[in-house]
Amino acid sequence: MNIKDTIEKVPGGLMVVPLLLGAFLNTIDQMHIPAVMNVLKFLGAPQTEEGYYEFLQIGGFSQELFKDSALVLIALFLFCVGSQMNLKVGGKALKKGVLLTGSKYFAGVAVGMTLGYFFDPMSGLFGLSTLAIIAGMTNSNSGMYAALTGKFGNRSDVGGLSILAINDGPFFTLVALGVLGTAFPMISFIAVLLPIGIGMLLGNWDPKIREFLKPGESITIPFFAFALGAGMDLANFFNPTVLAGGLILAILTFVCSAGMGILMFKLFKEKSFIAPISEASTAGNAAATPAAIAAAAAVAVGAGAMTQAELEAIQNIVPIATAQISISTITTSLLCPIGVILMDKYQRKRGIDGTREDLGLNNAERTSGTQERHAVND
Repeated sequence: MNIKDTIEKVPGGLMVVPLLLGAFLNTIDQMHIPAVMNVLKFLGAPQTEEGYYEFLQIGGFSQELFKDSALVLIALFLFCVGSQMNLKVGGKALKKGVLLTGSKYFAGVAVGMTLGYFFDPMSGLFGLSTLAIIAGMTNSNSGMYAALTGKFGNRSDVGGLSILAINDGPFFTLVALGVLGTAFPMISFIAVLLPIGIGMLLGNWDPKIREFLKPGESITIPFFAFALGAGMDLANFFNPTVLAGGLILAILTFVCSAGMGILMFKLFKEKSFIAPISEASTAGNAAATPAAIAAAAAVAVGAGAMTQAELEAIQNIVPIATAQISISTITTSLLCPIGVILMDKYQRKRGIDGTREDLGLNNAERTSGTQERHAVND
């Protein structure tokens, strides 16, 4: 059975499919079907605090892995992600990475601030919270970016991923929410970002450690995704408001991220716009960001920088934000390849080959260089 191949045919499948499966099983649990509960009671399963029997809360290793493991596994995921962040980047790749990361971040924050101003920051337009907007718009699908720029872009486009990778995880979302007035003390940032920092240091100090931790980037995703889903109700995904919010988030992410990236590339005299469109997506792992933000909020409450009511408000929007980000992940995974293909055709009609590195040569110099290479090959 080609289970993994089948799952990966779904955009963001390693994240989305386990998350939906966890949500499906949790939804059945919350229905408290008498026949299911009687079987669990017969087997000696413990009761929940509410007096029910649920197969995702049978205790032991099963409950620890499939129900209660989300935050621990997300922390391990962030540690492994940090270890893959290479600090040695070529000049042109560095430039593109900074432009892409900066433009995507500012686009996400600008949209989040604008909608948060005109609508309720917790349940704004179609239930889109500021948290969901910033988390979904500032985090891009690195795997898809690498694939699209590898096929339609040039080496510096691909190399920009080394900088773009820093938008993986909750860092930018935490910073943005702090700027927007959410009371996160310094210890909240440290508590959430320390795994990334330690992983980054170890990965750059020792290539063997980086290689050792590399599988952790992908192997942890389906496990924490399932655990996140195990805290959600499947009805969230079929709620018309949540679905509409997720689709709007996808459109905002694609249009605003690509538009801002193209504008920045134009300002810095880049001729090919394959990279900005390639990064105009929502990453599957962005669905873990709301839970990470809730963890940071819990730290803030302990430090006296946030009230219990504010924490509960954030915790209440985590399932909805997670569902909306998952919908955006799937939708942008379809929009980005289509956008890149259309941009590639448009550029080629104008004589721009996105796969060739632009070294600042004029057309005559490029033609001359091409003729010289052909002469050597002949």
